[in-house]
Amino acid sequence: MAKRKKLPAGCNMTPRQMQVLRMIRDSQRSNGYSPTLQEMADECDITKVTVFEHVETLIEKGLLRRSAHKARSLEITSKAAFPDDRPTNIPLVGRIAAGAPIESFDDTRTLDLEELCSGRSARYALEVTGDSMVDDHISDGDVVIVEKRSDIRNGDTVVAVMPDGEATLKRFYKEKNRIRLQPANSKYKPIYVKKVDIQGVIVGLVRRM
Repeated sequence: MAKRKKLPAGCNMTPRQMQVLRMIRDSQRSNGYSPTLQEMADECDITKVTVFEHVETLIEKGLLRRSAHKARSLEITSKAAFPDDRPTNIPLVGRIAAGAPIESFDDTRTLDLEELCSGRSARYALEVTGDSMVDDHISDGDVVIVEKRSDIRNGDTVVAVMPDGEATLKRFYKEKNRIRLQPANSKYKPIYVKKVDIQGVIVGLVRRM
């Protein structure tokens, strides 16, 4: 029988245990000390006894340690792994107006760039050359994230390979007897073909400033 692969310590937790561990981490970062059991119980809307049980389990797993006879003494060990601590996970701290000012606010959400590069199907990146899609805010030098799909819908922005082997980035429209590849720039005319090989649909964009 094959030996079962051991999971990283951060993966071997219940959602509630991860919540408790995050609360301790966030309190240490913000305040320099861990929260009390009662504070965690109030935040999680559970009993203090239940929090104590979660903390003891995390200590047994080697993810937490406690200093004896000292208040607020819980410390996270190096074995703990947090999904939101990945370099590709960036704090999403609010919105910014490009027109009239809006009120700024604090937020604890994150933008996970890893999600942008992973999905139901394989994804890859392409650097854009040319200006045929500028009205869709896709400019020369941008990098588009492409997901390979078989279910192409009218209006999708696709990577299309023409019969002559040339590839192009256009909006896809299936018409009665043909396929229209529509640019997003009035300087360019639509491309009409009978058949085309669609290599994927654009699901994201990265712009270097």
